[in-house]
Amino acid sequence: MQQGTIFIVVAPSGAGKTTLVNALLNADPHVKLSVSYTTRAPREGEVDGKHYHFVSRDLFQEMINRGEFLECAEVYGNYYGTSQRWIADQLALGNDILLEIDWQGAHQVRRLFQDAIGIFILPPSLEALENRLRGRGKDSEETIQRRLAAARDDISHVDEFDYAVINESLDVALDDLLAIVRTQRLKLLRQAERHRDLFSELKGGAF
Repeated sequence: MQQGTIFIVVAPSGAGKTTLVNALLNADPHVKLSVSYTTRAPREGEVDGKHYHFVSRDLFQEMINRGEFLECAEVYGNYYGTSQRWIADQLALGNDILLEIDWQGAHQVRRLFQDAIGIFILPPSLEALENRLRGRGKDSEETIQRRLAAARDDISHVDEFDYAVINESLDVALDDLLAIVRTQRLKLLRQAERHRDLFSELKGGAF
């Protein structure tokens, strides 16, 4: 049995997923973020190997051919993928893994890891979502409308996930996210795997 748990976090653009994920990682050092590979160009302030592994389309295709991705998908004309080897190594070490991917990638992961936990981050309203997208001040009207249409499509898949967190208040949403992580760690089989000697001692034999 793998010791770590895979947490898949999905959200429409503008729901505050990245801010919430970063807050979770700061609050719980035992959750490790999977750094995706992507063919898109780095944005201002992004660091290769920290935010993404930035690669060419040719290299990305070679990695697909070698079967290196746990999941991969095309989003807004760019490709994104999750390293299969890194995930397996981290789970074996007992670390919990957080995948910040889209709902299509979530389907691919859960076909291979059926006990992966799916978490969908929702905005408090579509109006709030639109205000957040416009508040960025860096997208054209065409881009905003495209992202809103994509957001509606993303949200239509919310019932395919285990948990829904409404991100109206960052502090409350973070508490909800931390509660989900802690709940999964406290499940009997997870606890027994992590504390096998203790369980054997207390039960007077192998668990």
